[in-house]
Amino acid sequence: MCGFVCLWNFGDEALAARMIAKIGHRGPDAVQVTRLGNAPVVMAHCRLSIIGTEDGAQPIHQGDHMLVVNGEIYNYADLRAMLGEDLFQTRSDSETVLHLFRSGAPRWVDRLDGMFAFVLATEGCMIAARDPLGIKPLYVARVGEGMAFASELKAFDGLKVDSVEAIPPGGLVDSRDGTRQWYRRPHGAAACEPGLDEEKIWRELRLVLQAAVAKWMVADVEIGSFLSGGLDSSIIAALAMQKSPRRLKTFSVGLAGSPDLIAARRVADHIGSEHFEHAFTARDIADVLPHVIYHLESADVDLVRSAVPTHFAAKLARRHVKAVLTGEGADELFAGYTYHHAYVDRPRALADELTRALGTMHNINLQRVDRITMAESLEARTPFLDRELIAFAQSIPATLKLRRTEAGAADSTGPTTEKWILRKACADLLPHDLVWRKKAQFDEGSGTVDALADALRMLEGTDAPLDREAEAALYERLLREQYAEPDLILKNAGTWVMNREAV
Repeated sequence: MCGFVCLWNFGDEALAARMIAKIGHRGPDAVQVTRLGNAPVVMAHCRLSIIGTEDGAQPIHQGDHMLVVNGEIYNYADLRAMLGEDLFQTRSDSETVLHLFRSGAPRWVDRLDGMFAFVLATEGCMIAARDPLGIKPLYVARVGEGMAFASELKAFDGLKVDSVEAIPPGGLVDSRDGTRQWYRRPHGAAACEPGLDEEKIWRELRLVLQAAVAKWMVADVEIGSFLSGGLDSSIIAALAMQKSPRRLKTFSVGLAGSPDLIAARRVADHIGSEHFEHAFTARDIADVLPHVIYHLESADVDLVRSAVPTHFAAKLARRHVKAVLTGEGADELFAGYTYHHAYVDRPRALADELTRALGTMHNINLQRVDRITMAESLEARTPFLDRELIAFAQSIPATLKLRRTEAGAADSTGPTTEKWILRKACADLLPHDLVWRKKAQFDEGSGTVDALADALRMLEGTDAPLDREAEAALYERLLREQYAEPDLILKNAGTWVMNREAV
């Protein structure tokens, strides 16, 4: 996991060095700035070494090609074998991007399986691409006839640019051919076909989940797991515990005595993980809020609220590991949000909404997870967003995800049960009452919402509670105070988007 900057027909090594310094938290292990021969290309890279720790320095410069990558290519071993081991000069997974390009294979980017953003340049062209759901960020700024790419918006702060935009998830920019979508999300299925065997589906889902977790644990360093005590992170932790070569380390945060801390402790005891927890206070939130907002690159109320416990979890985990698994993506794949219950009798509309929500994750939850963990030099991995798991989950009828159930029944959370098929697939992994525990948002279960209200009063020096409008204004003010060009950040900031038209 890393951060990078690439300048094309614009700037020089000194500018690239200043830009990479602003995102140096993404990769404290090594920083390097390189020019591509006489070409108008400069790349800078800051590295958090996870795979190929000894020889995986970037930019990768071989002949007239140069490459920077942020993220992980999980099928890199298979790709190396296919391409030929003799081509490779390092053990880094990132080098596979270069040799896939050189192979001339049609749609070569589609062969990469993982979470990634990269820029690859030769003396005649430049190619930039992003993973299917935008787990890893990639922004491009236009500056006259040139372009500047970066992993975070703050790298552009203080530059006079014509425009800045995010390269879309599954998008590719080629200086010769323009922009195209190399990946398109599979559309969700709606109702069950007659005679569908539900048990076969949830048993197969379990196998796909196990494979995804195993794949996303590939690393040359120890992998831990966030554990909120909710269903999604508990499933990931339980499956990871089965695959971990050593006792899995799990991490939980919240107010002292909060439901999340209590539930996470039970899960950790059940699966046998080495568990760490941290109880934060309203004073702690007030102290870190400017830091959180600066790194989040957004003043959106919902994103800030969920970013606060993520910050404490990342800070705790980084004391023990360099990478963690998280549960992001399960709600979008399996209908886990409260508002989804309104779709219970409209499976086609629910399937459409889940597909839409998957396409917005890059600018909300995935932005939060990436920025806040990388602010602590911690890599976050999201196994629920594995490409094969996405494809399988989207083939499952929506009627098996959100299901009418009998209140009080053993396999229900109420009259309608969210993530029903996921719960069935993993029912044996966890205590029954935790499997069928009704969902609570991370900021609610951890106690953040109540403590945040006290923290905001501390920051504003008032005894009166802040309404949502005042809360939003405070977050924007804190963001503006920390950037030279705050409008550039706010214009491109992640914002929570929910389709309410059909609700």
